Amino acid sequence: MFSAIVINKGEAGPQVELTSVDEDRLPEGDVEIQVAYSTLNYKDALAITGASPVVRKFPMVPGIDLAGTVTASSHSRWTAGDKVVLNGWGVGETHWGGLAQRARLNGDWLIPLPGEFTERHAMAIGTAGYTAALCVDALLHHGLTPDAGEILVTGATGGVGSVAIALLTKAGFTVAAATGKADEHAYLKQLGATTVVDRAELAEKGKPLQKERWAGVVDTAGSHTLANAAAQTRYGGAVAACGLAQGMDFPASVAPFILRGVSLLGVDSVMAPLQKRLDAWGRLARDLDPAVLDSIAREVPLGEAIEAAGGFIAGTVRGRIVVDVNR
Repeated sequence: MFSAIVINKGEAGPQVELTSVDEDRLPEGDVEIQVAYSTLNYKDALAITGASPVVRKFPMVPGIDLAGTVTASSHSRWTAGDKVVLNGWGVGETHWGGLAQRARLNGDWLIPLPGEFTERHAMAIGTAGYTAALCVDALLHHGLTPDAGEILVTGATGGVGSVAIALLTKAGFTVAAATGKADEHAYLKQLGATTVVDRAELAEKGKPLQKERWAGVVDTAGSHTLANAAAQTRYGGAVAACGLAQGMDFPASVAPFILRGVSLLGVDSVMAPLQKRLDAWGRLARDLDPAVLDSIAREVPLGEAIEAAGGFIAGTVRGRIVVDVNR
């Protein structure tokens, strides 16, 4: 038996509980893992609270991330004792996820835990930090350099935003952080932001073309925020879009793209191929100081993860929430 958060389908919405589960109920997979840490992401909060129909199959163990040790494997890449990380691949949506002490997964979904990080560090990064690294990689592959100008990061106090600021600063960029939390300016500047922008400036309908401000953007919000960020991006710049915290809509004009040559770079973390994952985690291992993770993350035991998920929906979470599944 092992402890897990389990979501069942109820008539009035999801029924979520921390319970004991028999190992025989684990789903199919060729690698078994003793989970050390998981984490809470916005998608996990949507699944646990039922705020959006994230879960596709019931019962479901949520948690799109995990870090732990292989205990048994029939997969060619993994043997017992290997330290591994998982992000995405529909885990926590269609396949049991990481908010549990045990997991059985497809070995193709795993990557090795970088030697620079502990399992706790890896979950302080989680899908949010890994997505931030994918965004930074996308902007750099586009050709942006620090002398091109300032980079805007929206949703700056969230997990993606926090890690993006730290990574961009390490890469030599000047970073502007957009947030609606006036009391978090010191936190953002500690991460490396030089300017803090009120998110209200970006959140309402704006003109198709606006004053050119940003060489590039990491956007976690979507909707009007993404549209305004694109409208303010300089000629030849790029916007890496990875989130929908404000909404899935994109009420924009083609003007920035056809008159200023702005590129919209879609960033997906769930199904990203292995090499992109390895590159992103390689950047995190090189450029993200583990001490920064201590300022970004706070830890909760598995028993408090359900309550903590509500903070994402309420917009009160700063940085990352790490879940120790063994306490």
